[in-house]
Amino acid sequence: MKPRALALIALAMIALVWGCNWVLMKTAVLYASPFVFAAQRSLGGGILLLVLAAVLRKPLWPERPLGYLLLGVFQIAGFLGLVTWAIVTAGAGKIAMLSYTMPFWVALLAWPLLGDRLRLVPGIAVAVAVAGVALMIGPLHGAWIADVIAVLAGVSWAIGVIIAKRLQRSANLDLYNMTTWQLIFGGIVLAIVAAAVPSRATVWSPAYIAILAYNIVFATAIAYVLWIFILRVLPAREASMGTLASPLLAVAWSWALLGERPSLLEGSGMLLVAAGLLLLSFWDRLRLPRITARERQRIADDEQAG
Repeated sequence: MKPRALALIALAMIALVWGCNWVLMKTAVLYASPFVFAAQRSLGGGILLLVLAAVLRKPLWPERPLGYLLLGVFQIAGFLGLVTWAIVTAGAGKIAMLSYTMPFWVALLAWPLLGDRLRLVPGIAVAVAVAGVALMIGPLHGAWIADVIAVLAGVSWAIGVIIAKRLQRSANLDLYNMTTWQLIFGGIVLAIVAAAVPSRATVWSPAYIAILAYNIVFATAIAYVLWIFILRVLPAREASMGTLASPLLAVAWSWALLGERPSLLEGSGMLLVAAGLLLLSFWDRLRLPRITARERQRIADDEQAG
């Protein structure tokens, strides 16, 4: 199969894995403090990949230590730490929707940092989404601080996407090595935060162990390998748009399993955010032939330079 087709299949897989995981994360913080759970998840996934790298005789030392450290800080510690913290006091579906505003921050940051100019239609999409976010995190909602934290998680994830794209443009880096070390570095940062913040003892129940195992293997190790592969093949904004199904699944599962029904303002905000995501996705579809041609040319140039 062509790399683009594989990337789209990978997008569908991680959308399903991450979409279902929000309910599990909401359950996990009943047994452990948010930063402890996020650190266990990140370090567990990174160590698992490192052990497999040793078995497969792949490079163990990080190829770009500073770059992978920055990835770990923003895409792992910043995103996972903040969303897990926010989900303690707010609904899982709502936090998922707010954190998945990441594509809009990618659209804004890609202009100055990647040279991907923000045009009229994406600008309208961003404006619609910002209006939706305002409805979802206004002071009329009791847990608005958690909502702001979720938005900051989306910004952190977007910065991680930009860093990953810049790293991949600068050199032909090993996908597996990049994923392994961003998880380890991010997990170390989260462990430091967890040690510094007073927290309750973790309850090692069978339910928590099962949730942690799912997060380490599927939602972290496998999903982040697929995510870095997607960022290598697809443009940053298109890759981020492909995650649209995850927050929608999170809202549906939270409603069905946790009874989390959004208020009128929250529901309206979610609709506006979803509308912005769809508009941005539609715009990317219209621009797809030019984008892929440009990406193919960049890959050809990279191969010639190598």
